[in-house]
Amino acid sequence: MLDINLMRRDLDGVVAQLQRRKNPQPYLDVDRYSALEAERKQIQTATEQLQAQRNAHSKQIGQLKGKGGDTSALMAEVAGIADQLKAGAERLEALQAELQVLLMSLPNLPQADVPDGADEQGNVEVRRWGNPAGFDFTPRDHVDLGAALGLDFETGARLSGARFTFLRGPAARLHRALAQLMLDTHTTQHGYTECYTPYIVNRDVLEGTGQLPKFKEDMFWVLRGGDEAQPEQYLISTSEISLTNSVREQILDAARLPIRLTAHSPCFRSEAGSAGRDTRGMIRQHQFDKVEMVQVVHPDHSEAALQEMVGHAEAILQQLELPYRVVALCAGDMGFGATKTYDLEVWIPAQDTYREISSCSNCDAFQARRMQTRFRNAAGKPEYVHTLNGSGLAVGRALVAVLENHQQADGSIRVPLALRPYLGGLDVLRA
Repeated sequence: MLDINLMRRDLDGVVAQLQRRKNPQPYLDVDRYSALEAERKQIQTATEQLQAQRNAHSKQIGQLKGKGGDTSALMAEVAGIADQLKAGAERLEALQAELQVLLMSLPNLPQADVPDGADEQGNVEVRRWGNPAGFDFTPRDHVDLGAALGLDFETGARLSGARFTFLRGPAARLHRALAQLMLDTHTTQHGYTECYTPYIVNRDVLEGTGQLPKFKEDMFWVLRGGDEAQPEQYLISTSEISLTNSVREQILDAARLPIRLTAHSPCFRSEAGSAGRDTRGMIRQHQFDKVEMVQVVHPDHSEAALQEMVGHAEAILQQLELPYRVVALCAGDMGFGATKTYDLEVWIPAQDTYREISSCSNCDAFQARRMQTRFRNAAGKPEYVHTLNGSGLAVGRALVAVLENHQQADGSIRVPLALRPYLGGLDVLRA
């Protein structure tokens, strides 16, 4: 959530930043906001004047009573003032609620060094690592390679519909090994605390990290036993939601910062990309697994933490010996809560292109303000923390990349060195 005080100080500047995301910006009804703010200020000014008037009358009443004078007229005025104050308070509460709705619909503002651009065409490549393999045979895609290894799309569709996958045997074992490698790397090498989180969360938790209200239609809703009176709940679309909200409504000890958390979880997304795109295979699924990284940091350190987090995701790709590139997202392609984002895109031979496998974002105080998560600064005053999140990595896409990049002519898969301990020492994966 944006800082309301920033909007009050520099509304034109905020609108200009929103227009970097999309021009003309569709997020804020400026006229409506300005009218609400003007009325809010008028009511607050009138309230202060009425309170001062009531205090003065109360003082006069006390003086008159001490002299035995008639206080009935002043008492009637004080009663009238009380009625006006009550009406003003009720209207102010309604105004604040409407302003809150407006604020909750606004995305984060892009940092100054975020590239301009309306969509992915405006993204800027930062660096590459590794070279795509040159095969002396015609490479196959992960659907063909995975069929003999237990990658079963037919059973997944029969059980749950399109964009669900059933894994068995070597494919399931590879999927588990990838998640274990990621968790072990982040916990033992990068200082993250491993967590296990709920997969079902309440509405206010999703509001805290920015999935609601904007992305409600992209979520899987939970209706427990047909009880429509239950709290509004959803399946998580990423464990960023539960990890970040683990510090909601807290004032943290500054000495605890930075907090680094990681978790392996399934992720559930009812949207599955553009119609007709990625309908083949595991690239885009309604249910997929991800190892997530979250950091909660001092505001002065969030840019350094973002660069660090990107490096942590890169370390996994390098261990898996997968060519990739790092891309700085432009203002128009960033997620709702991000102020700056880097995507890591892994090489997918069958598609002859790089595809996203991790997205690392600095959300500055945007989520913390929604969650009311603060720390005490050097002056002892509460101040909002900054939060960051990143995929470390998407497990299914890592499986796709390993199958396709390390395939051999006979359809077997060469196992990267770092992954072999998790597969009982196997150097080749075959049916």
